[in-house]
Formats: sequence, structure tokens, C-alpha cells
Amino acid sequence: MDILEEKLGYTFTDKGLLRNALTHSSYANEHRAEGAVSNERLEFLGDSVLGMVVADHLYRTHPDMPEGELTRTRAALVCEESLHQVALGLDLGPHLRLGRGEDANGGRVRPSILADATEAVLAAVYLDGGIAPSRRLIRRLILDQEQEKAVDRDYKTALQELVQRTPGSPITYCLVKETGPDHCRVFVMEVSVGGQVAGQGKGRTKKEAEQMAARAALEKLGDGRS
Repeated sequence: MDILEEKLGYTFTDKGLLRNALTHSSYANEHRAEGAVSNERLEFLGDSVLGMVVADHLYRTHPDMPEGELTRTRAALVCEESLHQVALGLDLGPHLRLGRGEDANGGRVRPSILADATEAVLAAVYLDGGIAPSRRLIRRLILDQEQEKAVDRDYKTALQELVQRTPGSPITYCLVKETGPDHCRVFVMEVSVGGQVAGQGKGRTKKEAEQMAARAALEKLGDGRS
């Protein structure tokens, strides 16, 4: 478990919590006489801790994002696919405690099992150290890695889907300005549809600026079509 703690960047005071988080129900059923308990209760708690931290982060960092977009972005960040990718990054599979049958049937690489174990591990950190280390871990493993991609799907993909209804209208993004010192750059991007500028946006990264430009274009095209 030392290797996993190193990857988590967190050392447990109660190692039993981490062991419990890695215990699948199939293992618990086979070792009931030894007092083994599955990670299902931890998974339940981890789901709530994760949802709260992500929702709080999105609310604070996107003051202009409407409720519907907040909901979709949160869903993208906490979905099974996202948690599965986190588990792969932590190499969680080899650390799982699985029953013999589940292990033989590929349980260590099954996305649902890995995603559930990720939630259980987050809950174990929360119970062991409180909300502060849980928040730091969620930010590093999920928010910092996935938030831009989740937000990009909201606006850039939505714009692509809208424009596809009109053949011959390619979408292009162009950097028009960079301001600020190296440690705090601000990028301004324009998006053109069919050769015509449709929106402009700025952000701390080029991807964020593109996302804001796409959002502006959606608002403009939406107004023009309504």
C-alpha cells in the first residue's frame, strides 16, 4: 500500500481505511469469517464527497456559468469514465482485493469496479484526514486534469453540432492577442464559422479562450436563428 499512498500523495493514519476501500464485495463474501468488509459504504460516501467538492469548485470558479452547464460539467467530471481514468493513473487495479472468481474474470481492469474503488479511496482519505486533503486530492486527480476537457465538450462540441446542420461552414479558431506576464498570461481567441467571425473569448489558457469564444458564437448564432 506504500506505493499507492505515494501516488495518492497521502499517508494514512488508519491503514485499515485504505484496505477497506480496496476490498471488493466478492472478496468480502469469501472472507466473511475473517471480518472482511466491502468498500460499498465507502463508495457511497465517496460519491457524495466528490460531488460536493466538484460542485463547490465549479460554482466558485465559473460565476457566470448557468445551472444547466454546471450540472453537465459536474456530471462529466464525476462519471464512471472519468473515475476509471483516475484509477488507471493510480494503477489501482493491482491493489484491489478481489474474490477468486472476480479476479479470474478480469475484475482488476473492469471500469465499473475501478471507478467504484476510486470513490471509496476518496472517502477513505476524507474519513482519515478530513475535507482538506480530500479536496486537494480531487483537485489534483480530477479537476486539474479533466475540467478543461469537460468544459470544452459543453461549448465547442455544441457549436460543432450546431454548425454541422449547415454544410460548407468550417469552424476555425485563431489567436488574436496575448497579454500579461508569463506567469499570468491572458489569451484572446476568435472563432470563425464559414469564414466569418462568430465570437471572441479570453482565458488563462488557449483552450479556455477557445471555449469562451465558442460560447459567444453559440449565443450569437442562437440569437440569429431564434
